[in-house]
Amino acid sequence: MVNASIITIGDELLIGQTIDTNSAWMAQELNKAGIWVKHRVAVGDVWDDIWDALDEESQRADIIFITGGLGPTADDITKPLLCKYFNGKLVLDEKVLTHIKSLFEKVFRRPGPLLERNIKQAEVPDTCTVLHNERGTAPGMWFEKDKKVFISLPGVPHEMKGLMLQEVLPRLKTHFTLPFILHRTAFTAGMGESMIAEMIKDFESLLPPSIKLAYLPNYGMVRLRLTTSGFDKEKLESSLQAEFEKLKFLVRDILVADEDKGLEEMLGILLQAKGKTMATAESCTGGYIAHLITSIPGSSAYFKGSIVSYANEVKQNLLGVSTETLQSAGAVSEETVKQMLNGVIHALHVDYAVATSGIMGPDGGTPEKPVGTVWVAAGSKEKLVTKQFHFRFNRERNIEMTAQNAMNLLRKFILDVPEQL
Repeated sequence: MVNASIITIGDELLIGQTIDTNSAWMAQELNKAGIWVKHRVAVGDVWDDIWDALDEESQRADIIFITGGLGPTADDITKPLLCKYFNGKLVLDEKVLTHIKSLFEKVFRRPGPLLERNIKQAEVPDTCTVLHNERGTAPGMWFEKDKKVFISLPGVPHEMKGLMLQEVLPRLKTHFTLPFILHRTAFTAGMGESMIAEMIKDFESLLPPSIKLAYLPNYGMVRLRLTTSGFDKEKLESSLQAEFEKLKFLVRDILVADEDKGLEEMLGILLQAKGKTMATAESCTGGYIAHLITSIPGSSAYFKGSIVSYANEVKQNLLGVSTETLQSAGAVSEETVKQMLNGVIHALHVDYAVATSGIMGPDGGTPEKPVGTVWVAAGSKEKLVTKQFHFRFNRERNIEMTAQNAMNLLRKFILDVPEQL
């Protein structure tokens, strides 16, 4: 196995001002290429901390990635540090400078001459191989030391991804002999991790040593991932698929998908297969379900829109929820989400819809309806189903849990009543 470590640099990562999405994306792409990410570490903009991280990660990995700290400001210290770490000196790379000038003149269209700090972006250690950054001014850098590869990339996600896809991954595939790393993932809903583990314990105990099972719980759903690696791809796929079929049979009653796709994507696939459309009527989720659904490319083929009826007057005026219902049952009630569902189906002329109303917290709960109480409706104009949930988390997670369960309720409804329309 070829192992990699990822070092992300920046004080903003340590104080939580910026979320590190780079490492997750990089790990996924490296895994596809047959490289296993063994360790990830974040360090601040501190010379000694970065230096120590390079020393430590080079002891455990074959490839060390460094992202961040390549900008034109004084706090960007990665490049001079790498220059010293690899016993080089900074030299002006004419190709990089030409590219920077082109960006400023033709892409950014900024008037006036380049600033000195912009020109310095073209300086690189003479001990590195320069990696062309088509999307930005900071080039990537490839170093080799003691049979280890060190790759420095910009922290800007768009630029980092371009360099990884266009420069880094192709080079790694020729530099190393890489194994295949294969996964099969079963996506389940409706049963907790411990109960699933108990249900499939015999299967897990009989797995071949070359195949590993991982439990990945998240927001009421559990992914079950089988992983194997090696150089005989055909043999690996055959043995992995045989075990995966056994696993799917055991969890058939809670299986959502036999591939690693989210509920929003699986719901879209189902709607497209049936040629049907949907909408959402959201109160407590505030449009979050619509956001998830429209994050999938091509969702315009089946998603028509959403009415975010956060206030009661919007529920009444746009969705037709009656004053009597709101006064007698309340906004968070089965009766309200039923009327919200019917209202959005008729307002947006769709085949299916989901409606949500609940108390996300931290305030607003009562003894009868504590924080985390949610009602969801899913269905068509002919028929609908409702379900009450009692979540116990913070506001953000309660919203996410509501969205996932609402989409799953609609998915199951469509599957259970295939000929209703």
